[in-house]
Formats: sequence, structure tokens, C-alpha cells
Amino acid sequence: MLKEYDFDDYKNPYSLFKTKELGERLSRAQRLIGNLGIPVLIIVDGWESSGKGYVIKDLVKELNPKYFKVSVFENPTEEERNRPFLWRFWDKIPGYGDIAIYDRSFYFKLFNDVSLNDEEIEKDIKDISSIEKQLLDDKAIIIKFFLHQKETTQQQRIDELKDDKFRSFLISKRDEDQYDNYDEYLDHFDDILKKSDFTFSKWHVVSSEDKKDASNKVLGMTIDLIHQGIDRIFGMEKGGLRKELRDYAPQKKPLDELKLDLKLDDQEYDKLKDELQFEARELAFQLYTKGIPTVLVFEGVDAAGKGGAIERLTREMDPRGYEVVTTSAPSVLESNHHYLWRFYKNFPKKGDMKIFDRSWYGRVMVERVENLAKIEEWDRAYSEINQMEKHLHNFGTLVLKFFIYIDKDEQLARFKDRENEPDKIYKLTDEDWRNREKWDDHIEAMNEMLVRTNTEYAPWIIVEGQQKKYARIKVLKAFVEHAKRILDEKD
Repeated sequence: MLKEYDFDDYKNPYSLFKTKELGERLSRAQRLIGNLGIPVLIIVDGWESSGKGYVIKDLVKELNPKYFKVSVFENPTEEERNRPFLWRFWDKIPGYGDIAIYDRSFYFKLFNDVSLNDEEIEKDIKDISSIEKQLLDDKAIIIKFFLHQKETTQQQRIDELKDDKFRSFLISKRDEDQYDNYDEYLDHFDDILKKSDFTFSKWHVVSSEDKKDASNKVLGMTIDLIHQGIDRIFGMEKGGLRKELRDYAPQKKPLDELKLDLKLDDQEYDKLKDELQFEARELAFQLYTKGIPTVLVFEGVDAAGKGGAIERLTREMDPRGYEVVTTSAPSVLESNHHYLWRFYKNFPKKGDMKIFDRSWYGRVMVERVENLAKIEEWDRAYSEINQMEKHLHNFGTLVLKFFIYIDKDEQLARFKDRENEPDKIYKLTDEDWRNREKWDDHIEAMNEMLVRTNTEYAPWIIVEGQQKKYARIKVLKAFVEHAKRILDEKD
């Protein structure tokens, strides 16, 4: 891409337009995507001193500042280094109808570290492709620019900045390093661009030999690419990219295979509980001291006992080391973003534990059953969730998912108990009764979820919940087993 780039053959079809005129046209496109609720992500990357700030300034000059945000990504902060690689980028994705502009981006590390080996590059590009594909599938428009310049131009701009006492601070070690090793970086950039020039999000190389000309080209291309993106999205709405409706019933139904008569007597339960809670406390402390983040997910049918299992698991743990995240219906702000956005914000940093009482799996359960998500939306969510959990795993996170199951008769008995107990009546809602009316639909969705998202790196632990004591002990045992395993792997 870069090595074959011919600066002498460079043409800009937008050179006939004034910058202000293009800016006003982009402003109209901004209003259009706002009305349609389409998120737009614009990435402006390139050589150091290539004019990224100049281009971005012209890009936003005529836009409504309420509906765009520019984020600058450089070396990650200590807080960001303690989170999964994509965490800081998910935090800045555009809401529906908004524009997000990244000065540098997911590609910062890839572009600026020429020492990365092929395996590291492949892993990061795979993570980046997953976030770009997930945003695209969520009807986002993604536009990626790389500003290219000659070696002599880079040196000239570095010298100009050095001679300007008000702007000399803009020169960084990266500027000098890229110029001193121009050919090495040229090969490196070319390799990264080719490997991340995905069919669904292409790179657009723009000559920045003339910054004003580059600015006009970026403006003009952004306008055209937004309109092309709108055409693509409306093609999806009309069914152009929609999969054929299929039989979604999974061949395997793990919930049907459970033995629900498993029980513990009181004496055995008390003995095991005390031993396991102490062991869980010690293991949680070791996970903290070794900087291993932990994500525990609790799902299950209504009244299955998720809250009780979480309470017994954490009973002896230091409360400063874990947080229980209760997932309810998304807020207005959360609904204005990709459905995974609100969960990324809550992922633990190194050493911390986050326990999700319900989670991102609502997408393929309640949103599926209640038709809150379209078939193509919840159907692709399985792979999106698997990719997200793989990203957590790659960061060294212990990911465990507990699904607690009771049968329909036991659920009814527990509902009636809640009705008759003043301190538990708050747990019973109209939604619980509505969900019960669609029991078979929910079980079908749960079975498919368990089959399609059970992975080696983020396994489902199905818990027989008919007897609460048995369920609580099984959760404790599973946590102890898997915590020991990951700690042994880290030694």
C-alpha cells in the first residue's frame, strides 16, 4: 500500500471545492446520520508530523460539537495498561447518531512498535478486526485514513516545529525515531496496513505532502463514504445482507440432560461450605496479588438462586477485592451504544474480580425471546460474545460462567414462597411471571446459548439448582478448581 504509493501520480478529485464548502456538506451528512441513528467512527492515523491535527481540525470545523467527540490515543496510562487492550477504545466508541474521531487508534501499538513479532501482530489484528466487525454489524460506518508523506517532507516539518518556540513541544521521540529509521517504518507500516485492510473496513491512504490538500481530500472522502455506508445499512434493513431464516433449535439440549435430584444433607453442607469459603478467600487473595483479573458470570432461570450462590461464594472474601455488577435493562445512554459497550466499561483491571449477576447474555435470551433484538442481531451475538471473552482470556483473565437451573415446578414453588415472605416479596416482579409464560421459548434460547458459547477459555458450568445447598457448594468447588488451575499456569 505505502511502498507502491506514487506521490507523483497523486490526484485529489475534491481539490476544486473549498474547505468550508466541504465542511458544510459534511455538516449536512452529520444531521442525516443523527436522524437515522447511525454511529460513525473516523480514524486518522499516519506518520508523525504528517498533519493529523491539521486534518482533524478542518474535519470538525463545521460540525455540531454536541454530536462529535475527538479522542487522542497515545501510550496507554497505567490504568489502561491494567485493562484488556481494547478497553480504552470501547469506552470511546460513538453512540447512535454520533461521530467519534480517533487521533491514532487501536493501531497505535501496532504502528509504533517495530519490534513486535508476527504472533503479536496477528493477535492484535485479530482483536482489532473483531471490534471493527462488531461495530459494522451494529450498523456503524467505519472510515480509516492513513496520512502518508515523503522522508524529506517529514524532516522539513520536524525542523519547522523545532524552530517554533510555541510548538516545539509537539516534537516527540517518535518523530525523531521514525525519521531516523524511515525505511524500516515504511516497511512496518506497509505490513500493518495490508494485514488490517479488511474487506469490511478498508484503509484510505492520503498524501499529506500538502496538508490543505490532504484536509480537503479527507473531508470529501468522508462525505462520500458516509453516504455509501448509509446505502449499505439500508440494504441490510431491506434484507440485502440478512441470513435466511433457519431452525434455531439446537441439536444438543444440555438442560434436558441434568439430574435435578442431587442433594446434600445439612451436616455435609456446613462442613463443605466452611472449608470451601476459606479456600475461596485464600485463592481470591492470590489472584489479586498475582494481578490476575477475574470475571464471573451468573445466569439462570428466574428464582434459580443466583444471588444466594454469589453471597456464599464471596462470604469470606475481602470486599475490597470484588464487585458485584447487577445487570438490568439498559439506560438511555447505554441503549445509545453497542450492546457490549456497557459491559466493557465494567471489566476488571489486573487483580480485581467482577461478578456479573446477569450479563451480556441477555442479548441471546430475553432480547431474543421478547423480540427486542432482530434475528440477525442475536444470531451474530454468539460469535461477538465469544470474541469478547477470548479477548479477556488473552489478557490473562479467569472467565467462569455459571448457569443455575431449576425446573418449572420448583420455580413456581419459589415464586409462591416469595409472595408469602415479606422480606422476599421484592424479588418477585411482573416480569418474572411474564417470563414464566414463555418458559419453553426461554429454555430453547438458554440451551442454544449454552451450546454455542461454551468454550475452553470461558466455560459454562451448569449448576443443578433444585436444592440450593447443592448448587452453592458446586459453585464454590468450581471456583476453587479453576482458580487453582490458572494460578498454577501462572507459576
